[in-house]
Amino acid sequence: MVGEATALALARRFGSLEALMEASVEQLQSVRDVGPEVARQIHDFLAVPEQRETIRQLLAAGVRPEPEQEVATAGPFAGKTVVLTGTFKQYSREGAKAEIERRGGRVSGSVSRKTDLVVAGEDAGSKLQKAQELGVRVVDEEGFREMLG
Repeated sequence: MVGEATALALARRFGSLEALMEASVEQLQSVRDVGPEVARQIHDFLAVPEQRETIRQLLAAGVRPEPEQEVATAGPFAGKTVVLTGTFKQYSREGAKAEIERRGGRVSGSVSRKTDLVVAGEDAGSKLQKAQELGVRVVDEEGFREMLG
């Protein structure tokens, strides 16, 4: 029940696997997007001796998760919901997503009234149309590059 966004939120909150493994259900539930059921499942999973031993073995073997980079609290993406659509010449989808998230933004897969910005590459389709219908700000790849600085 832990997807990419929740895993990122957990990494930011706890900073290390060791700290995550020691977290209480209440501490887990204090993380954005982690409700009582997910907190309980994470806690129960990490309480299983075999799971803890596997994690310890990975750490002993040299697997070192990198600390989460600080997230910007100011700038064009901070606190914004951004949708990517179409294809980009200079960015992979994952690369563009990482740049937005590093600058404090959140990437969504669909356009809604809560969307702050749509970055439209070539052959943008229904997401671009929906953004225009809703009056959501749209920038092309060049505009996106300028926003990144």
